[in-house]
Amino acid sequence: MSVPKEDKKTRNWIKIIAGLTLIILIVGGGTVFYMYNVVFGNNIQLSEDRILIIPEGCTNKKLSEILEDEKIVTDGSSFLFTCNWLMSYVLKSGKYKIPKKIKTNRGLIQTLRGVQLSIKLTFHNFRKKEQLAAYVGSKISADSSELMQLMEDSRFLEQFGYTSETVLSLFIPNTYEVFWNCSVEDFWKRMIKEHNKFWTADRLEKAKELELSPSEVYTLASIVECESQYKPERPKIAGVYLNRLKKKGWKLEADPTVVYAVGDFSIRRVLNRHLETDSPYNTYKYAGLPPGPIYMSSINSIDAVLNYEEHNYMFFCARPREEGQANTHAFAKTHNAHIRNAKKYWKWLRSQR
Repeated sequence: MSVPKEDKKTRNWIKIIAGLTLIILIVGGGTVFYMYNVVFGNNIQLSEDRILIIPEGCTNKKLSEILEDEKIVTDGSSFLFTCNWLMSYVLKSGKYKIPKKIKTNRGLIQTLRGVQLSIKLTFHNFRKKEQLAAYVGSKISADSSELMQLMEDSRFLEQFGYTSETVLSLFIPNTYEVFWNCSVEDFWKRMIKEHNKFWTADRLEKAKELELSPSEVYTLASIVECESQYKPERPKIAGVYLNRLKKKGWKLEADPTVVYAVGDFSIRRVLNRHLETDSPYNTYKYAGLPPGPIYMSSINSIDAVLNYEEHNYMFFCARPREEGQANTHAFAKTHNAHIRNAKKYWKWLRSQR
């Protein structure tokens, strides 16, 4: 008995649909397996934790190339596919730590979307703002030239009460934590905040009693800092300079300012020829404080000025050092007494060859 044509057509369509369904299931299953393997399969084999910096404006493609070049991922294209597929993942520039336990593209992306590592900025021993700018620029993504530009911009600085000569006094030496992608503007705001936090009502009141602005206190403190590394005597040295500032017709005559004016920081002894250097920083030639700090003053020296020792000393010089003792100074009220102290020191130096 023959099968009706209609039944044959129906059966053929059923076969075609079944075949297509099978093909779709096979292809779909393969695709799902492939995508699962790309996203969740092992693409990262690290023997130790790694640090990765994602630069500003980095695209997913560029990042995949960096990861492959750094041998963090085995297959950069599979990482790129995962990034592009998971459109909700937005990767930000910064410094990140990738634990060695991370194995998958998805795990890596989640790590790079987490909290980035902080950078510790520690500054305390710079003489010039150029050194500070170079240091900060080497630690965060902000360009050092951008920071220098701000520190030279008189119109910009004016709104904060600084000049290009006094701007170093904005920076209170300490250790600060920032993110690698911290911009120049963010860094500046942070320093303003730290500066304002440091200059408490008590410190501002003490500066006012000295008839000095915070910048002037910082400038004097920078001289004290250069004069002595022995912290206990800094308030006494500050007292000498404050006595000179108050006494009419007296100059500070601070050797560290002469070294700064000459610009040769290898000078160990200030000679008469150095004293002839014509610079507003040379306090042997010009009365009053120099135009700005000659060094990044420590908190200890700033407080030494604010809490200076009251006395009648007008002079000081290095004193002979006994074995095991710190370098200290001999103080004098008169010039003759000062000369005697200086002769004792020079005699000791000769004895030490």
